[in-house]
Amino acid sequence: MVRVMIVDDHPVVREGLRGMLLAEPGIEVVGEAGSGDEAVAVVSRLRPDVILMDLRMPGGDGVGAISRLGPGHRVIVLTTYEDDGEILRAVLAGAAGYLLKDVSRAELAAAVRAAARGETVWSPSVAARLAARRETPVLSAREREVLELVAEGLTNPEIGRRLYIGEATVKTYLLRVFGKLGVSDRTSAVLAALDLGLVWRRT
Repeated sequence: MVRVMIVDDHPVVREGLRGMLLAEPGIEVVGEAGSGDEAVAVVSRLRPDVILMDLRMPGGDGVGAISRLGPGHRVIVLTTYEDDGEILRAVLAGAAGYLLKDVSRAELAAAVRAAARGETVWSPSVAARLAARRETPVLSAREREVLELVAEGLTNPEIGRRLYIGEATVKTYLLRVFGKLGVSDRTSAVLAALDLGLVWRRT
């Protein structure tokens, strides 16, 4: 049995998800939480194999909870938001998947089983957007180094101090990276680089 925990601030959503999952053989819903903070507090007692996590919740959001739970937990984000910024925040926090709430029962069950096996799962729309970037560009060692520090959340001045180069030089490297990845901002650059394996998420 795959043990699942549902985390969402809307009781009707939790009830709907519970009903969908209980109709699937081999899946057991072991508990629920209404916020990220509540999920972190009870996860050790419930011991789920997979956690379905909403992103935006009062009393502790999903990304914060994923970060606090750590890499030992398989968390699938289940949300209505699919913009690059939200996807990036979830990926960097350690999410094992990203699905939209219009997912069918069969797709949800398949994703839960895949996550329990250690696989990463994406909604079709997110996967299609990422697949459009599959041609891997070649970054220089310094460009990759700058991008990895951006992925860690450092600002341009902080990157400059870390690498002993000027802020203007940092900007030049980033502009080159943007051009190679076909993006226009730091967030999109990190997301593209993570998907292409050019940088790795720190855990």
